[in-house]
Amino acid sequence: MSDLSGTSPRTSAKSDFRPSDTKQVHPETMTTLSLSADLDHAAHNQAIETAVDARPQAREVEPLIYDSSLPVAKMDDHMLIAGTREGDEAAFQELVNRYRNPITNFVYRMLNDYDRAVDLAQETFVRVYMNADRYQANYSFSTYIYRIASNLAISELRQRKRRRLIPIPSFFDKEGDEVEIELPDERTIHPDDTMIHEERRLAIAKAIATLPEKYRTAVVLRDVEGRSYEEISEVLGLSDGTVKSRINRARNLLKEKLREFL
Repeated sequence: MSDLSGTSPRTSAKSDFRPSDTKQVHPETMTTLSLSADLDHAAHNQAIETAVDARPQAREVEPLIYDSSLPVAKMDDHMLIAGTREGDEAAFQELVNRYRNPITNFVYRMLNDYDRAVDLAQETFVRVYMNADRYQANYSFSTYIYRIASNLAISELRQRKRRRLIPIPSFFDKEGDEVEIELPDERTIHPDDTMIHEERRLAIAKAIATLPEKYRTAVVLRDVEGRSYEEISEVLGLSDGTVKSRINRARNLLKEKLREFL
């Protein structure tokens, strides 16, 4: 994945959106020590290899193909980013149209601040646009854009914590079985929601906002955005096992906070 901190020849992203012991050693002892050391070294290497294998592996980079004869609505995400490279503003706008609401919703769930979520969603698209020339199709585009948004949201949370604007307390779950918690989808707003549903929605949003960032990101991607464990692993750069552990932890924390609503 490209380094998002750099710049490119592009100048703007125009889109309208909101939402040592010296003693003598007997040869037999030396042989034993040498064998033991070799075994320890081999075990150490094996442990390292196992840890490396557990991390998400980058896929082979696919070439980006752009066919300007296709309408943008029929282009896949990779073709749209290829079109953006070629200066096709319609291709970039189509990416914005596809991901504007999901990215804004994701960041909002992370921050519990809609206005800031809109700002960071816009910054996400600016970074996509500015770095289009360096984009590599190792993963799906959705993985790429969610990683940008996730990094921006986590950076915002850490800045807030340093400024002590929003203290984020830790909540500890009691031992128990995993509990599935249904979280309402903010992407579809029903004007006829009852007061109790609105109260429950606000309570869930507040509870999510109290989660430590590493748990919050994983559970929002899974239970709100509906992303697969594999994609979450790619977005966060973690193993499947670590992702599942964080999600289970987050669900248990939410269970405790939302007991009266469950």
